[in-house]
Amino acid sequence: MSDPRPPGNEPASTDPDVDLRDVSQRREYGARHPAVLGVIAVGGVIGALLRYQIGRWWPTPTDHFPSATLTINLTGCLAIGVLLGVIGEMSSPPPLLRPFLGTGVLGGFTTFSTYAVDIQTLLRHGDAGIALAYLFATAAGAVAAVGLGLYLGRRLFPRADGTDAGGPLR
Repeated sequence: MSDPRPPGNEPASTDPDVDLRDVSQRREYGARHPAVLGVIAVGGVIGALLRYQIGRWWPTPTDHFPSATLTINLTGCLAIGVLLGVIGEMSSPPPLLRPFLGTGVLGGFTTFSTYAVDIQTLLRHGDAGIALAYLFATAAGAVAAVGLGLYLGRRLFPRADGTDAGGPLR
C-alpha cells in the first residue's frame, strides 16, 4: 500500500528499518507516537542514571586514560549489537522494544559526547598520545563491539521458527 501524501511529506521514522512511505510498516507511528516518545524518555533516564553511577564508582582523573567512559561506550555498543541481533531474529518484536532499550536505555547509557570532551581535555592538558589512543580505541572498539554483539545476538537467540534472518554476520 502506498502513501497518499505527496512525496517528501512522510513522517520521520524512529526505526531505520521502517519505510514510512509504506503505510503497512507504520506500526510505531500514529496513536503509538506518544508511547514511543515516552519509552525513549524513560529508557534514557535509566541509561543515564546507570552511566552516572558507574562514573561515581570509577572516577577518572583528568590527565589519565578515560577507561570508565571507554568501558561504558564499548559495553553499550556490544549491548546495542546484541539487541539488534535478537530483534532481527524475532518474527514479530514488540514495537516499543527497540525504542525503549536501544534509543532509550542504551542511548542514554553510552556517552559519545563525553568521549569528544575527554579527547579535547586530554589535548588541552598536553596528553596527545593518550588522546590519540583513546580516539582510535573507542572508534575501532565501538564498531567491533556492535559487530560482535550482532553476531552473538543472532547466534544465542535464533529464530523460533527455524528460518534464518540472514545478514553478513552469520
